[in-house]
Amino acid sequence: MTAPFTLRPYQQEAVDATLRHFRRSDESAVIVLPTGAGKSLVIAELARLAKRKILVLTHVKELVEQNHAKYQSYGLTGGIFSAGLKRKDNQHQVTFASVQSVSANLDQFRDQYSLVIIDECHRVSGEETSQYQRIIELLRQQNDALKVLGLTATPYRLAMGWIYRYHYRGFVRGFEEEFDKPFQHCIYELPLSYMINRGFLTRPELVNAAVAQYDFSALPRDRFGEYAEKDVNQLLGKHQRVTRAIIEQVMELADERQGVMIFAATVAHAREITGYLPEQQTALVTGATDLAERERLIQQFKQRRLKYLVNVSVLTTGFDAPHVDFIAILRPTQSVSLYQQIVGRGLRLDAGKQDCLVVDYAGNSVNLHHPEVGEPKPNPDSEPVQVFCPGCGFANIFWGKTDGDGRVVEHYGRRCQGVLEDPVGPAEAGTTQAKKPRPEQCDYRFRFKECPHCSAENDIAARNCHQCHKAIIDPDDQLRDALKLKDALVIRCAGISLSDRGSKLKLTYHGEDGEELSESFDFSKPAQRSVFNKLFGRRLASSQAPKAFTTADQVLEFQALLPAPDFVIARKQKHYWQVQERIFDYQGGRRKANALS
Repeated sequence: MTAPFTLRPYQQEAVDATLRHFRRSDESAVIVLPTGAGKSLVIAELARLAKRKILVLTHVKELVEQNHAKYQSYGLTGGIFSAGLKRKDNQHQVTFASVQSVSANLDQFRDQYSLVIIDECHRVSGEETSQYQRIIELLRQQNDALKVLGLTATPYRLAMGWIYRYHYRGFVRGFEEEFDKPFQHCIYELPLSYMINRGFLTRPELVNAAVAQYDFSALPRDRFGEYAEKDVNQLLGKHQRVTRAIIEQVMELADERQGVMIFAATVAHAREITGYLPEQQTALVTGATDLAERERLIQQFKQRRLKYLVNVSVLTTGFDAPHVDFIAILRPTQSVSLYQQIVGRGLRLDAGKQDCLVVDYAGNSVNLHHPEVGEPKPNPDSEPVQVFCPGCGFANIFWGKTDGDGRVVEHYGRRCQGVLEDPVGPAEAGTTQAKKPRPEQCDYRFRFKECPHCSAENDIAARNCHQCHKAIIDPDDQLRDALKLKDALVIRCAGISLSDRGSKLKLTYHGEDGEELSESFDFSKPAQRSVFNKLFGRRLASSQAPKAFTTADQVLEFQALLPAPDFVIARKQKHYWQVQERIFDYQGGRRKANALS
């Protein structure tokens, strides 16, 4: 059968990468393509090439219908299994289905499927009881060689982290304690900038708000970097004049625009925004909107009978209105992925569309083209920085800070994300990668806890040593126990200073309230020199340039790059305090020096 479409080069590359991966492995895989890249065409081509039964899953009926239509355009017939579309046909070689409908009718899916394709696969969780995982488990019972492929524009979610473990460009995502990732391998990825620069997507016109912005920076954030709805509502309630001024500007800027999408922070906020817009030209869609009513309003917007579409977190994926040429962002987010999803609603090509105006009124310090770092921002002035691994040379991307010349002065990375070269080499013909060892992650750690039993370096959150498996003393336990002792002193270290006398180096720890603790290292003695290098030389320049110092004079030359511990614990001797513990990279609940809380 001749394909009715000529795949774009990157779409063909994605198809080829899938065939290549599954010829040598049964492990699950992900393709990452930006919004508007034509994932449904990639799905249609893979379905056309399939020799055995496959199941294409997604979470909304609109995508079920869209993917099915692309496949049918090849002149092939596929089934639809979706209650929302009032069809339950799974007798064809290829079935396009909603995950909800299949999950509710598992007894009808006991045939042997060779491949499951999941569109918008960032919605898949690693939990065995989830709808997707229950379906996959059932199909694996019929075929233990079942292949699982996901497609998404956003492979990272704040509440989950990265949805895959290994990237085909040779790096690892997430921390080693995260074992519940729903996919193993990312086999193809295309950046948003590629699509824009080559004219496959509309150019975004990013404009700073010319009127007042919301300031969400003072609000507390949860561990995912997001804000509680009640806190946001309370802040917005005090700034109704700001909201009115913003919407007045939106209407002014929208005068020559075709379709405007406004992303609100909360339902109450969305209702307030809607009240300031012209009633006959505006629709409001929230999670509570009746499905039939939602569909009616969206159709009116797509038909351009409405100009403004206000929504709260419901139209970031699976929504396609190519005429949208103005995105107004009035909600805060720390997620690069969510920000890209929001902006992506306006980047599809359309006749006569020159660009898409994007105005951020929430002060989100997100660069549309920056990579997703994979952790919440440590603080508002953090930015993605490139940090080379001293162990394997891999160029990591971490949150960090740079000086005026662009040099990295601080970063928050924990472990190198690089994958070591496979000593076995590529899979031989007739063998499968699934039988080979998984890729090995570089074990260089920028932040670490040393095992007191075997001296192995462990992740700062580890409870047991990865090498000897013995328990590692928790820093909070160390601090709590020391604070109970009358002859112990604990200081929050705000900095260190150095002085030398011959071969001896004196190191002074300065507490935030003016306390001081000192200790000396005699560099003429190999044991003391080794202790200093394990504590400080190993961590030089945020562990970017570990160094084994041989003299005290040499240390003084690098003192600006020496790390300071977060806490220092000392015990009282007859006439002085003896430093016993130095706690680096503290992650517990106690306040560190000069922190606000």
